[in-house]
Amino acid sequence: MAYPWTFTFLCGLLAANLVGATLSPPVVLSLSTEVIKQMLAQKLKNHDVTNTLQQLPLLTAMEEKSSRGIFGNLVKSILKHILWMKVTSASIGQLQVQPLANGRQLMVKAPLDIVAGFNVPLFKTVVELHVEVEAQAIIHVETREKDHARLVLSECSNTGGSLRISLLHKLSFLLKCLADKVISLLTPALPKLVESELCPVLKAGFEDMRGELLNLTKVPMSLNSEHLKLDFISPVIDHSVVHLILGARLFNSEGKVTKLFNVAGDSLNLPTLNQTTFRLTVRKDVAVAIIAALLHSGKLTVLLDYVLPEVARQLRSRIRVIDETAAAQLGPTQIVKIMSQTTPMLILDQGNAKVAQLIVLEIFATDKDSRPLFTLGIEASSDIQFYVEDGLLVFSFNEIRADRIHLMNSDIGVFNVSMNRFSWGCRRLPRMIHMKETLPRNGFE
Repeated sequence: MAYPWTFTFLCGLLAANLVGATLSPPVVLSLSTEVIKQMLAQKLKNHDVTNTLQQLPLLTAMEEKSSRGIFGNLVKSILKHILWMKVTSASIGQLQVQPLANGRQLMVKAPLDIVAGFNVPLFKTVVELHVEVEAQAIIHVETREKDHARLVLSECSNTGGSLRISLLHKLSFLLKCLADKVISLLTPALPKLVESELCPVLKAGFEDMRGELLNLTKVPMSLNSEHLKLDFISPVIDHSVVHLILGARLFNSEGKVTKLFNVAGDSLNLPTLNQTTFRLTVRKDVAVAIIAALLHSGKLTVLLDYVLPEVARQLRSRIRVIDETAAAQLGPTQIVKIMSQTTPMLILDQGNAKVAQLIVLEIFATDKDSRPLFTLGIEASSDIQFYVEDGLLVFSFNEIRADRIHLMNSDIGVFNVSMNRFSWGCRRLPRMIHMKETLPRNGFE
């Protein structure tokens, strides 16, 4: 089921008011009470809570409750006159999830609306009762062992103040007297019935919800040849927000951990939702590791005439201006080698994010040459965005720019590396990298 949540991915400290702060957990999944309410309501529906209410043993509950009093025999004689009693319709209203005054617990309220009917001898009329009752429970963090905490739901019950029973229709004097007796017997029996019949369903729905949230954090995220896995550490309830504190591990293609991210320090500096209902916040060093894994690392070799023939033609044209002899050496197997020299740098400024990296580009006349015609050092950068599309979190480079180009060495003489002359090739750099996954592999090394 698709919940109408706002999914905001913050790259560490993207918000302007958080610049300079330190997020101690590597990753935090923050949920508003609205999310908890919607998920729990769906889980109760999955457990067919309405059917549970329709099967409530009202008559049995009254008999058990009345048998303990001093007027047990009198009550039994009254109940014997009831031929049958059952719930004819039932529904659960909109759940309420509200923080308690201590800011570390949440109160769950489940309003129940029930219509029950019973029949007695000598009367053809079915007496219908309207029952309004509310089940309540507490969500809190339970710590059983050292460094092991989890969300639990406990203290499920019904408060007497929320119970109201009334007649749906006018009755004759005698029948109303009997109905009043039944109501007086049902009133003390219902709280126990809610606790024994409804609370187990409420707890089961909560456990399903908790399991679903944990499963969300366990799905590995593929990052080219590597993948990122989040590890649940502990939950924190902060007034109307539930935070799931997560660690992170980066694995290589062989399944070995290459980077481990843990909580920094003893105190937690947690994010705020800022009127959103659902937020995933990633610490800056984790975001940098994700970006580095997504970007191509190592050396990428491209057979230019095969993969990008138009770029190859323009390259010959521009080299011919510099050195006609060198241009003539460019054969059909001319290659471009692209190497990333540094780890990507994540730059955050006033709510915007940019990635910068140093890239080395070598041009070889043929695939047999061991020495390049020339080598360029490119200071590349790109604005980045995070957004949700079709239920997936998308990480996007808007445009990769060549901010500066340096001539590192040259076998065709020294020439001026102007942005106008060589930016055409640098603009195609991301296209080269992207096409590695879409073109036949014999065009690459």
